[in-house]
Amino acid sequence: MVTSEVQKQLFAHIKNNLPAHLSMVDQLCDLLGVSADSIYRRMRGEKPVSLQELKIICQKYQVSLDGLLQLNTNTVVFKASDLHRKDFSFIEILTNMQQQLTLMNSFTNKQMWYLCKDMPFWQFYFYDELGAFKSFFWAKTIHNAPEYAGKKFSLQGIDFAEHINIGKQCARLYNNFPSIELWNVESINSTLSQIQFYIDSDGFAKDSDVHAVIDALDATIDHLQLQAEKGCKFMPGAKDVSYGAALDFYVNEVIIGSNTIVAELDGSRIAFIPYNVFSFLQTRDTTFTSSIFRSMDNLRTKSTLVSGTGEKERNRFFKKMKTQVALLRERKG
Repeated sequence: MVTSEVQKQLFAHIKNNLPAHLSMVDQLCDLLGVSADSIYRRMRGEKPVSLQELKIICQKYQVSLDGLLQLNTNTVVFKASDLHRKDFSFIEILTNMQQQLTLMNSFTNKQMWYLCKDMPFWQFYFYDELGAFKSFFWAKTIHNAPEYAGKKFSLQGIDFAEHINIGKQCARLYNNFPSIELWNVESINSTLSQIQFYIDSDGFAKDSDVHAVIDALDATIDHLQLQAEKGCKFMPGAKDVSYGAALDFYVNEVIIGSNTIVAELDGSRIAFIPYNVFSFLQTRDTTFTSSIFRSMDNLRTKSTLVSGTGEKERNRFFKKMKTQVALLRERKG
């Protein structure tokens, strides 16, 4: 059983990490199968939480006992939602991402820090042609989806409507999230390499498909530059950008990054560490998230802010990206 003081810390931790519109008591009633009065008694420390209940609560809310008990260890508890899943579609990956962004958007005070080794995932869906290509590449080449076996990428021959729809929803959700992004000129390298790989391996059905994807990547970079200029996030073609969440766009010419994300949600933090290309380890461990946050903030101080200011540096940065795309277009001929 857990001591009353630790119980109080446990419930305080859970409450601080729930969106304001959710009732902790109602959730715990459903989780433990007990009455509201019984939950309140546990919260006040009048009734001890059993070890079995503690296990259920910690699994549900990703609570680290090391952190809760303030043990001086180097152990961090992570959640890996797809660790034991062998068969799941790329649509499920997109849907899980949409659900995670929806949950994080439900918090009142929120901000995301993103260390961009690659372009943020949802930005590939600003333009349909690029979103379709990335969906096909990830599903076929990385995920080995059987429905794409032996097929070439084609904008006309394959229906990507569902992928693009969910991807755009993710982009809109992210656009509601104030963010600090740390970029390097190499952040588009993986996308350039993927397009080049399909060109070299005859992975495109038609030359027109190649040019459409390259044009979409070029347009995406233009849109990123426009967002940086405005200092906020919005979808391409938006007439009014005043509603967009704030974007602090930094350029770091030394560190490439790792696609690490730290989200600040109503005073708490959650870190996302990438693995297996599509997947993220998640943790709310305060010691770990504080360490990641300090590292990213330190990197920010050594980077150049190009959003809303720094026009010369901003233009120089995006010109380098555009030059890489132009070189890819020339190689294709």
